[in-house]
Amino acid sequence: MRRRPSVRRARAARTGAVEVPGAGMTADAGGATGPRSRTADIVPGPGGVMTDEVGVVTGELTLRTDFADGRVSLHVQYKDADEWYAVTGGSAPLPDAAGLDAVHDIAVGLLHRPEG
Repeated sequence: MRRRPSVRRARAARTGAVEVPGAGMTADAGGATGPRSRTADIVPGPGGVMTDEVGVVTGELTLRTDFADGRVSLHVQYKDADEWYAVTGGSAPLPDAAGLDAVHDIAVGLLHRPEG
């Protein structure tokens, strides 16, 4: 006969938490909805990247792909600058943080056009 997993283990599996042996508790390992981000340096094509705050930005940029609260969003900054700008249309639902790397890779593939 197969035993059912404990409620604690089932909850840990759903939330992405890690069971701490012997403690009877779970530790947050980012979970399915915990905030995460990825960055990459890009050079967009001649049209640049449209942002909500300042319009088109061009030249050497850093792209940041964020995941939080079931959403993914894209931001850019001039390389080594302090200010980040939201990419226009660059936000969408993402049910699982496991998809963050794929979304980031696609965004980099679409926006990084150093040859024009």
